[in-house]
Amino acid sequence: MSNLYAAAPEAYNFPLIIKQLLNRARQVSVSQEIVYANKKRMTYADLFLRINKLANVLADLNLQKGDVVAVMDWDSHRYLESYFAIPMSEFIIQTVNIRLSPEKILYTINHAKPKVLLLNSEFAPLVKNYQFENSSIEHIIWLDDNGVSSEGIFGDNQKRVVGEYEALLEAASDEFEFADFDENTIASTFYTSGTTGNPKGVFFSHRQLVLHTLTEAASIGVLPQKQGLSYGDVYMPLTPMFHVHAWGFPFTATMVGLKQVYPGRYAPDVLFDLIQNEKVTLTHCVPTILQMLLQEGQSRAEDFGGLKMIIGGSRLTEGLAKAALAQNIEVYTGYGMSETAPLISLSSFAINEPQMDTEQDINRRCMTGQPVIMVEADIWNSDNQLLPRDGKQTGELVLRAPWLTQSYFKNEDAGQELWEGGYMHTQDIANIRQDGYIRITDRLKDVIKSGGEWISSLEIETILSLHPAVADVAVIGVYDEKWGERPLAIIVLKPEHQQTEQKDIKAIAEQAAQKGMIPKYGVPEQYIFVDEMPKTSVGKHDKKAMREQFANQTQV
Repeated sequence: MSNLYAAAPEAYNFPLIIKQLLNRARQVSVSQEIVYANKKRMTYADLFLRINKLANVLADLNLQKGDVVAVMDWDSHRYLESYFAIPMSEFIIQTVNIRLSPEKILYTINHAKPKVLLLNSEFAPLVKNYQFENSSIEHIIWLDDNGVSSEGIFGDNQKRVVGEYEALLEAASDEFEFADFDENTIASTFYTSGTTGNPKGVFFSHRQLVLHTLTEAASIGVLPQKQGLSYGDVYMPLTPMFHVHAWGFPFTATMVGLKQVYPGRYAPDVLFDLIQNEKVTLTHCVPTILQMLLQEGQSRAEDFGGLKMIIGGSRLTEGLAKAALAQNIEVYTGYGMSETAPLISLSSFAINEPQMDTEQDINRRCMTGQPVIMVEADIWNSDNQLLPRDGKQTGELVLRAPWLTQSYFKNEDAGQELWEGGYMHTQDIANIRQDGYIRITDRLKDVIKSGGEWISSLEIETILSLHPAVADVAVIGVYDEKWGERPLAIIVLKPEHQQTEQKDIKAIAEQAAQKGMIPKYGVPEQYIFVDEMPKTSVGKHDKKAMREQFANQTQV
C-alpha cells in the first residue's frame, strides 16, 4: 500500500541552521541600518555581502569542517558578521572572554584549540608572547580601529598574520553559497566566567541557537509594546558579545531586521550618547552597567526616554529598579546562565492585567520571572525529589529546554553532574509559585549557614538596597565561632551619602525583621563600606573574592 504521507521528492527539508535566520531580513530589511559606535554605518545589504566576503576569506585558509575560529573583539559590526559567517561555513565560533585574567584567556584558547584567531589590536599585548609553536593557531586576522599595524608585534610568528580584516574583505568576492548541513552541527563555544577553578567550555548547535532565537523573539514579542519587542525598535547590546552570545539578541535582532547599534568598548558617556543619538529603545545588561548609566544620566540631568532594559547576571534589587524607573528606564528581569544559552524566564506583563500599586510592580520586575516558551522548570530537594510549586518550599532549580548545553567541552564528568537525573542542575536555590513565577533565593554556594539555619544573601541584599544611601550591596557569610557563619554586609554608598553610619543601614534590616520579611537571625551585625565591589569578568559580584578578602573579619 502506498504511503499517503510520504514527502514529495523535491520537498525542501528545512534544516534549522543559522543561515535561515537571515531569510526575512534579506527581503524586508536591506536598507535598515547597522551602526558601530561613531566609526561605521552600513545597511543590512552591506552586512549580507560582508558575511559572504568573510566566508570567502575563511575558505582560503585551508580549514576543515568543525574547526574552531576564535574572536577577540569589542562589540562591533565585525563580531556580528562573525556570528553568522563562521558557523554558516560549518566552523565553530569561539567567543573569547577578554575580561578574564590573561592566564585564563590563554587557557580558554589552548583548551578550545582554534585554528584561526580574529584579534583586535587592543588585545595584542595579551597574546604577543603566546607560544604559537605549541598551539593550534595557524592564522591571525588583524582587527583594528586605531591605525595600529600588526608589523613586528609577533616576531617570528608574524607569518601567521594573514592580513587586516577590512583589507581582506575588500579583496574578497562578495558571492558565497552557504550549503545546507545537519542542524545538530556545533555552531558556537565559549567558556563560563565562574569564580572557581578553570572556566568550563559550553557549546551549542545550530538547531539550539535557532530555537533559542525564535523563542526569544516570541517571548519578548508577546509582551506589551512598553516592555516588548516590535519592528520599530532600535537594539544595542550592553552585555558583551563574548558572553552567552550577548544573550542571543544579535541573532534575534538580525532575524527580525531591527536597526542595530554596536558600542565598542563600554564607556558611560559613549553609551549615553549612542542611546540618545541613535534613539536606542531595547537593550540588556547586568546591574553594574545599569548603575553606571544611571550615574551618567544624573550627571546630565537627562532621562532615558522609556528605554526597555532586561536585567540579568545578578539580581535586580528593588532599590535599583526604583532608581531606573525614576529615570524612565522600563526595567525588568530575565534569567539564565552560560549553560542555558541563556534565556529561561522573564518578568511577565499583560495588556489588560489588574492594576498594581508601585510596590507590587517593583516586586514583579525584580522576580526571576515565569518560564519562557518551551522551558520546563522544577525544584528538587537534595535527593533529586520533586518539590511542590507552592511559593514556599525551596530547592535547586532544574531545567529542560531544547537549547541547553548538552555537556561541557572535554569535561564529561562535569557534564554528567550538570545533567544528573535527566534535568540540568542550575545550582540556584529557588521556589516556584502555582502561577509559575520563579523566585531565586540564593546560589547554592552563596547561601549563609548560620546555627543550622540557611540565610539567603539575596533577601538581605534586597532589603539593604532600599536604603536611600546604598548604591550597591553584597552580603556574604563569614566565619563565626558560635554560629558557624554570620552575614557580613559590604556596601558602596552613594556620593551624596558618604556620612551614613552602619547603624542607619542596620535599622532598615531590623525593621524588615520586625515585619517578618526576613528572619531576625538574618540581620547582619557587621557592615563594611567600600568604594567599589570586586566583580567578575562579566560584571557580577565576585563573592568568592569577597569571602577571601574578608575571611578574617571580626564583629564591629
